[in-house]
Amino acid sequence: MTRLQTLPVSLQKSIQNRSLLKVISGLNNFNPESVFRISKAAGLGGADLLDIACEPKLVELAVEASNIPVCVSSVEPKLFPKAVKAGASIIEIGNFDSFYPDGRFFSAEEVLSLAVESRRLLPEVVLSVTVPHVLTLDNQAQLALDLVDRGVDIIQTEGGTSSHPISPGTLGLIEKASPTLAATVAISSALKGSQHDVPLMSASGLSEVTAPMAISVGANGVGIGTAVNKLNTELAMIATVKGLRQALDTSKLVAKINQSIS
Repeated sequence: MTRLQTLPVSLQKSIQNRSLLKVISGLNNFNPESVFRISKAAGLGGADLLDIACEPKLVELAVEASNIPVCVSSVEPKLFPKAVKAGASIIEIGNFDSFYPDGRFFSAEEVLSLAVESRRLLPEVVLSVTVPHVLTLDNQAQLALDLVDRGVDIIQTEGGTSSHPISPGTLGLIEKASPTLAATVAISSALKGSQHDVPLMSASGLSEVTAPMAISVGANGVGIGTAVNKLNTELAMIATVKGLRQALDTSKLVAKINQSIS
């Protein structure tokens, strides 16, 4: 049995159906009230997975509020065991976006080292690792392959923070997501070319408009952070998560119809 098969069945199906929706509260968001609101909205809105900061009490709070599986994110592997004991289903190295404004960047070698240490500490737990978007696309693809060789179960992209859209509306949303979509294409192609059957999560800068695009270019799921956690009310968060859920489900339905016609 693979580590992915230890995940809740609902989560396994979302990965297999390439429709996984993950809501991200933020690697550095340790505010219990904020995490509670986001967690509750994620559960009520139809998300499949919740990604929160790596803190045991937050894990317990998020599991209770959302009633969906929880992933914990950190760049300190030593924090993972207690979070898993508290109920986390997945551990994740990254996201790195929150570190860039302070001039903190992660090299491929450092990310590999963090992944190896995380796998050593928790050999039976599903491990996801974010590939830094500051690397060139070919280096992102190579790092993804190296991570899989070291026992990583899920690869995640990023890139939205590096994009500065100049257009309003839909075009601006596509411009915002372009680095993330480019990384998704590059890494997906590399994984398929190497016959690595590893799920790919596309995250950072995505929206209702661009989340289905990420799925169409190779992702098994999408991670949504700012589009949800920047909102001020629980009602707005729930509505946004529901909109994302509907966008992903509609895109999958259209893909099935097109496949049956062809």
